[in-house]
Amino acid sequence: MAQLPEDIARYEQQMQSGIDDPLPYDRLMIYYRKQKEYRKELQVINRALKIFGEQLKRQSKQILESARSRATLKRLSEQFSKSVGLMDKKGSMNYLPEPLARWIKRKQTVENKIKK
Repeated sequence: MAQLPEDIARYEQQMQSGIDDPLPYDRLMIYYRKQKEYRKELQVINRALKIFGEQLKRQSKQILESARSRATLKRLSEQFSKSVGLMDKKGSMNYLPEPLARWIKRKQTVENKIKK
């Protein structure tokens, strides 16, 4: 088993490379939380939200672009999303896939701790 500082260095290296696996981000967040290094934890959260948010947008765009009739697919997708509560009446998403939802909630907590 590797020592903790070696693991942290490896996770930080993976994070800097922009890896699209949530594990290094989660582990770094936990480590910084336990060390009470909330500013570093917030940096990791922001980086993860940026990378995974962009990934979600790219995937959604690819799905819509791959369809023959984008207008029809978009309309049906919006109708479905509204009917099951994933989207509000204005077209804003109510649902974010994991780990994005968890990270956004943690970001609010960390920001509150930093303010104190």
